[in-house]
Order: sequence, then structure tokens, then C-alpha cells
Amino acid sequence: MKKIFCFLALLCLPLTTLAQGIDHSHAAFTALLKKYVVLVDGGKASQVKYAALKNDRAALKSYLDSLSKVTQTEFDGWSKAQQMAFLINAYNGFTLELIVAHHPVKSIKDIGGVFDNRWKRKFFKLLGNDAFLDQIEHEWLRKPGRYNEPRVHFAVNCASIGCPMLREEAFVADRLGAQLEEQAVRFLSDRSRNRYANGKLEVSNIFNWFKEDWTSGYTGFDGKTPAIASREDYFARYAKLLADKPEDQKKIGDKAAGIAHLDYDWSLNEAK
Repeated sequence: MKKIFCFLALLCLPLTTLAQGIDHSHAAFTALLKKYVVLVDGGKASQVKYAALKNDRAALKSYLDSLSKVTQTEFDGWSKAQQMAFLINAYNGFTLELIVAHHPVKSIKDIGGVFDNRWKRKFFKLLGNDAFLDQIEHEWLRKPGRYNEPRVHFAVNCASIGCPMLREEAFVADRLGAQLEEQAVRFLSDRSRNRYANGKLEVSNIFNWFKEDWTSGYTGFDGKTPAIASREDYFARYAKLLADKPEDQKKIGDKAAGIAHLDYDWSLNEAK
């Protein structure tokens, strides 16, 4: 009788409860980010209250454990938007875990060494693998032909001041395009990291290190972004964010502005 009751109880559960192995709203991660991420510079950048998060590490680990339970088969059955949101949140979440596990540190680069690269360290499981941060970013998210989404660089956060800001909420499939575009606007509006000055565009080294992501004709994870032919082509779309003077905006819009790359600040993006 007890077995029959349990079977009937399962039948009464919503189909989504039975089928869904993960909360695609990533609500638990959003709760943590809203609590410990502080927006600065008018929302163009953010800092993290790592010391406080360290005291709430159990909640972070609980969320990360839920990601680690997802199988490759489950993942393969999702939409591209669901996959991307999952991978971006995983990258950001496990980066937070790496920092709080070693806190206090002045930079993520202080963790590990020559033979223990913090981005290649296998300190978590994901999709059935002993995984590492570079694997998420470069082998999965940036794999040519998979998502073709250069805006991913504005979404993953390396816990550094020079990096595009850690978003104050989790990425979710049904708003992924809008979230990625807002991250792009925020980053390109930040004159400490991207600007027109000294007669040229002075931009983040991200556009140098990953130049190919802006020169491969990518149209985004949903194929809705106009194809990007070059960095100059991309910057032209955001000329009004990068410069104040109309004549400078025109130069950027005409793809006639030279490009220089700013030094990258690897200092920890910690809120004091």
C-alpha cells in the first residue's frame, strides 16, 4: 500500500518537477548575486563583498552542487540559450568559489602558480568532467560554430577590476540576448576601460586577446546579431558610448579610428 501511495504521489507532481533537473531561472544564484554584488560607477562596473560571501559559502556551494549534477545528456537536450546561461553562471559561480576559498587575496593571479594555473585547475565537476574555468570559457563557450557569441566576454567575470563587471543577477535563457547586450553597453560605456582619447580608440585588452571573436562574422547565439566583420565594425555600432564629441563619434562610425589597448588591471574587484 505504501508503494502504491508513493507512486500516486509522483503522478500528482507537475511534469516540470519530474523532468526538470535544474532550475533554469537560477534563482538561488540571483539571490546570492543581489546580496553580495555592489554596482559602482553608475552601474557600469561592480564589486563583490567577498568577505561576507565567504560567510555564506554554504549557499554558494549548494547552488554549484546543483550545476555539477547536470549530465551531458541533459545539457545536450537544452536550447542554446539555456546552455549558454548555464555555462556563464557556472563560470562566474566557480570563480566566486575559487576566490572565497583563498580569500583574502589581492588578485586572482595570486592563486596557484606556474605549475598550478588557477584557470586550468580542476577543482569542480561539470557535465561529468573534472572541469576547469578555461574549459568552460574557451573549449565550450567560445568553441567556433557552437554559439558564435562574442558578447560572452562581457558576461564571464574573472574577479578583476579590468574585467567586464559581474552582473548582479544570474543569466537566464528567456532574457539572455537582452542581458548580453546590456553587459556590452555597460562595458563599452565605462571610460576607464574603453574610450576615444588621444586621437584613437583606447580599449580593453579583451579586444586584443580575443580579436578573432570580432573578426569571424559571428551573429550571436540566436543568429539575430548583425554579422561582425571586424573590431572597427563592432565599435562603430557603439560610437556614442565611446566618445562625447560628434566629430569623434563620426570617426568611430566611419571605422577610421585607430585602436590601442589599455593595460589590464588584475586587482581583485572587491568591495571594501
